[in-house]
Amino acid sequence: MEVLPQAIEDVLLVKPKAFGDHRGFFLETFQAARYLEAGIPAKGCGPFVQDNVSRSRKGILRGLHLQHPHGQGKLVQVVRGAVFDVAVDVRVGSPTFGQWVGAELTEENHHQLWIPPGFAHGFLVTSEDALFAYKCTDTYHPEAELSVRWDDPAVGVAWPDVGEAPALSEKDAAAPLLSAIPEEKLPTWEGRETCVPS
Repeated sequence: MEVLPQAIEDVLLVKPKAFGDHRGFFLETFQAARYLEAGIPAKGCGPFVQDNVSRSRKGILRGLHLQHPHGQGKLVQVVRGAVFDVAVDVRVGSPTFGQWVGAELTEENHHQLWIPPGFAHGFLVTSEDALFAYKCTDTYHPEAELSVRWDDPAVGVAWPDVGEAPALSEKDAAAPLLSAIPEEKLPTWEGRETCVPS
């Protein structure tokens, strides 16, 4: 597999190797020792403890979500279809605070994105529908859930045009701007060690 640092270096794009022929293909989507050697999960994160799958139709936008405390590192991928996946650095004190990176994840390219704790995460479905799968380094804690507005102008995510306005949940449509969230409610930047105890 190939692991590529992104514009925010704590976020990693993973390109697993697929082996295929006329019958189909074989793809290893996770192997603990190999991924750990590549920095996934990052030091201090602990192991992956929960796997999730969501199904969404074209134009649905989920995000931007995070948990604090109980920050979740996420290894995300698409099993069917295509999405534009986004990570926003919301770690107070980070030199890249408020910046974002995005990647196209599709069933054809098999790419994965590693998003450490301290990032808000979201995706927009660009295919007719999509199955989105991800591994988490902590379980879901509804009391720790935070959301950042998907179209916060200060963040400026360049979402692709899917021919219609994104479809949002009521919760996501009501999410605040990043600047409206008190700093004490956000995670803090701990330097290169991206995972710290909650």
